[in-house]
Amino acid sequence: MPIPLQKAITKPNSRLILASSSPRRKDLLGGLIKEFDVVSADVSEWINHPDGPESLVLKNAKLKSFQVADSFPCDWVIGADTLVTLRGETFGKPADLNEAKSMLTRLSGKTHQVLTGICLVNRALDISRSESICTDVSFQKLDRLMIDNYFERVDPLDKAGAYAIQTCPEMIVNSYEGSLSNVIGLPIELLREWFKEYQIS
Repeated sequence: MPIPLQKAITKPNSRLILASSSPRRKDLLGGLIKEFDVVSADVSEWINHPDGPESLVLKNAKLKSFQVADSFPCDWVIGADTLVTLRGETFGKPADLNEAKSMLTRLSGKTHQVLTGICLVNRALDISRSESICTDVSFQKLDRLMIDNYFERVDPLDKAGAYAIQTCPEMIVNSYEGSLSNVIGLPIELLREWFKEYQIS
């Protein structure tokens, strides 16, 4: 007799795993659920995608979640990927401080988009959900001194687009429209819906 789906989903040995070593994603997820594990995905991320940045973040999120799920097939695994895009140009993590300064200079005075692809996988239940979330962020007009002052307070090198909206946003950001947690790296509003649907707690 087949096991009812609800019973399979809520079985006690099914853990939640975050396939990311990002401290920001860990903090965000910790505000939503008390217990989860962190297993960093070991994948070669795509740099470009022929179908554009939305497909790129989805592809990388799936790569991360499925790679970890291969080792933990009975558990729920979350993978995510975030990038900044402006008029078709994508901004990942800067390689050095000069590139970080160049990124903020190009974003200065403009409205850009922050895309996060997110993928939730459970191999044993044959469940895979993925979606991309977009938030519009408008920057102030920035000069060299403003950028230098910002980098004295924020390390840009591990952040897509070379900035962190949760740290000293008044120095560079005018406004944003959409999910704030998405800009930080994990769209909590969407995850809350998925957790409710699959009874993950």
